[in-house]
Amino acid sequence: MHGDAKSEDLDAQTEPQVPLDKESIERLGRERPALFPNRWVELSFCFSLLASELLAEYFVSGFNTLLPHLTTSLNIPRESQTWPASVFSLVTGAFLLPAARIADIHGPRLVFNAGLVWFLIWSFIAGWSQNYKMLIVCRALQGLGPSAFLPAGIMLIGSIYRPGPRKNLVFSLYGAFSPIGFYSGICVSGLSGHFLSWRWYFWIGCAIALVVLVVSLVGMLMIRLPTEESSMQMDWWGCLTIVPGLLLVVFAITDGSHAPDGWRTPYILVTFLAGIALLCAAFYVEGWVATSPLLHFDIFKVKYMSPLFVALSFSYGVFGIYLFYASFYIEDIFGKNSLTTALYFAPMAAGGLILATLGGFTLHLLPGKLLLLISGAGYLASMLLFALIPSRNPNYWSYIFPAMVAATIGVDIGYSVSNIFITNNLPQNRQGAAGAMINTIVFVGISFFLGVADLVVAETEHLGAERSYKAAFWFGVACSGVAVLFLVFIKVGRAKSDLTVEERIEIQRSMATGDVEI
Repeated sequence: MHGDAKSEDLDAQTEPQVPLDKESIERLGRERPALFPNRWVELSFCFSLLASELLAEYFVSGFNTLLPHLTTSLNIPRESQTWPASVFSLVTGAFLLPAARIADIHGPRLVFNAGLVWFLIWSFIAGWSQNYKMLIVCRALQGLGPSAFLPAGIMLIGSIYRPGPRKNLVFSLYGAFSPIGFYSGICVSGLSGHFLSWRWYFWIGCAIALVVLVVSLVGMLMIRLPTEESSMQMDWWGCLTIVPGLLLVVFAITDGSHAPDGWRTPYILVTFLAGIALLCAAFYVEGWVATSPLLHFDIFKVKYMSPLFVALSFSYGVFGIYLFYASFYIEDIFGKNSLTTALYFAPMAAGGLILATLGGFTLHLLPGKLLLLISGAGYLASMLLFALIPSRNPNYWSYIFPAMVAATIGVDIGYSVSNIFITNNLPQNRQGAAGAMINTIVFVGISFFLGVADLVVAETEHLGAERSYKAAFWFGVACSGVAVLFLVFIKVGRAKSDLTVEERIEIQRSMATGDVEI
């Protein structure tokens, strides 16, 4: 059925020469991949992938700032106000693994661009929402777009670029576009809410998505990603257990603090227990039933991969808590408007670009473990500063500015180092699963820990807004401490130019048969 496409991709694949001397490995890690005919194709390719990360963050951060305007315009009931904001991340996180499998079957380029098209359409329609129910549906369907183009983007980078400084730079910039997208979302939503209409927030995002799509189609026209000829197929049992399991569990955690009787509300308990049961079934299905599982357990056999995933879950959860409650604290406790809040967050965008530029040229020189610990310390410091910040006349340069810088250090360094480690240690046929896992940890981690933080805030609401928000920050301090504890026991080396997984396997095979000596 897909034989022609696969044979065309296979024609583009070139087998690695074995053995490779150190000079060749270093050169290949720095030069432009052969799949790009010229630098302009590579630049357009990179722009489309980096901007896709920006788009995903744009529609997460800005929406929270826009929510007060939406609540008034669409008459959103108080008990329903969290859903237009959370359903986007919830749907994105739940559908990442099935979307990655589609990318494995049909190719990441097709899935990446199809995700952008879908995202563009529903971003446009969301701007025409007439009531909050229509808005929630549009946000949910909008979330299917990033679930397609985010893992496909990681798959493209991981498959095309060899381990080395060039790949480091691309992943560093990719990580930097997360806080840039976050900041852009806050700025555009603030300007739209104050001077235009909330609808323009969606339409401006739609225009950005259109530019990204056009550049992507032009830039990827000459790229043919090598694929593996295999019997890979959709894991329907995995889809039927993983997707609803994640949706139900995160729904219960997110809505538990807002339900009429809290966690004692029957539908909260039922959805939570049903979700846990489905995830347990998914564990059994993926490990012992599925012939082509969505989540291959051999991914976790890579040394230090499992503790890294746990540390990242806590880290991204902390980042989600920071972004959400820092903005609310600045506006509700300090009394700042959304535009001033956007200015307060400016160091995150600037710091992201600076760290990305520096990281691209230094990641191959510094030990990965040291960088991960610096990242963990950044998360911890950002939370601690807001937990200790005085509520009366706080000094921006003493508390808020260093907190923003620390948060940027945490997310940018951690995201880049972990992505490089994960993709460098998995073969081509696991790059789709790697992209899905990376983004699942981001979106589900944020949704899960933000839901728990929301529960903490609800339980301490009687203490007043300031103290309940600070309870969320202290919860974030505890979570970041757990992340650092896991990172202490993880050993990650320098992200230097190296052999690919396939080349290492080929060398081992050749040495075993006596065909080559290293």
